[in-house]
Amino acid sequence: MRIRPGSALLASALLLSVSFLSNSFAAKPKEELQFGSVAMDIPAVMHKRLTPLIKYLSKELKRPVTLILSPDMGAAIDNTVKGNVDLAYLTPVAYLRAHDRGNARLIVKTVTNGKASFKLMIVVRENSPIRTVDQLAGKSFAFGDKKALLQRAAVVGAGMPLEKLGEYKFIGHYDNIVRAVMNGDFDAGILKDTMAYKWQGKGIRILYSTPDLPPYNIAASKNVDDETLSQLQKAFLKLNGKDPAHMAVIKALDKKYDGFARTSDAEYDVVRKLIEPFK
Repeated sequence: MRIRPGSALLASALLLSVSFLSNSFAAKPKEELQFGSVAMDIPAVMHKRLTPLIKYLSKELKRPVTLILSPDMGAAIDNTVKGNVDLAYLTPVAYLRAHDRGNARLIVKTVTNGKASFKLMIVVRENSPIRTVDQLAGKSFAFGDKKALLQRAAVVGAGMPLEKLGEYKFIGHYDNIVRAVMNGDFDAGILKDTMAYKWQGKGIRILYSTPDLPPYNIAASKNVDDETLSQLQKAFLKLNGKDPAHMAVIKALDKKYDGFARTSDAEYDVVRKLIEPFK
């Protein structure tokens, strides 16, 4: 067969075109997902706690997931609202702030000691004469972290305006509150239910309990489409507490966690109501 001049060049061009089209329709590697978090510990500790989960999600989703830590809760909310991260580990209040400002959507909520909710409890010394919330007027009160708005909201929701307290201070971890109340440094304080139950009858008495409150959650930013959100939810719900490898991932995040559960925005209405006076 006779080859016309220039036909070799034409054939090469055709091959290049076919190759280009084939590559255009070939599956492209999926873009990485960026995982943010509220700052509950120093960055090095938060990195250690979240790294097993990051690796698990990367494997399950078959796409890279990278960790972006925020220095404080405000920054974590901003990063979620602005889409600087695709998903984030948030407190109930942080989620509501991000939802109101940037339409953040819930993926899952955490499960602690078999429960997918928690309560905040006002406690006093076991032998304290204080028997009702009204009797806290003029008394000293211990809160934990100043940024933990829900603690103050729980006290106000119980019927005790902060200005009616004699004084109140923020003294850090719940352990500090237990010791301070038991030692008589403060007349009362606020604890998470697990801590209150631990010390109930051992120097502490529970004066008041909130309704069940939704816990920490994983939320998606505006960047995440419905398909990716569904994939993320399946990956979190797949974590099985009976699987040692999965349990290592869960416990790295928090030793009290058992796993994750489905949730909805409506579950957070109780928190919305509590924090309404603080807007």
